[in-house]
Amino acid sequence: MKAIEKIRITPRTIKNLKFDKDGLIPAIIQDYSTKDVLMLAYMNLESLRRTLRSGKTCFWSRSRREFWVKGMTSGHFQFVKGVSYDCDGDTLLIAVRQIGAACHTNRKSCFYRKITNKK
Repeated sequence: MKAIEKIRITPRTIKNLKFDKDGLIPAIIQDYSTKDVLMLAYMNLESLRRTLRSGKTCFWSRSRREFWVKGMTSGHFQFVKGVSYDCDGDTLLIAVRQIGAACHTNRKSCFYRKITNKK
């Protein structure tokens, strides 16, 4: 994706990011057009670099201990439109153009369950 190729991760940005003890940082994935929150996954520095280089989201699987590109098996790719981080530097927000479903349940968003006060 051409637009994301211009984003470079600088040493200053790396210094501002707070990765946890396992070298991971949560990444909230948001639909670029609708602003809907699609999912949350984890990145390490290398998966963030791969994301910026390829223009497709790349995450670190905590359970499988390996990199995974969203959509590689399903075809439901996420094309990165922008990356920002919060005031504490401990969470990424990645705006994407989502192809197909973001959730492994084949739903648009992983956040389809509601907590309610039904009596």
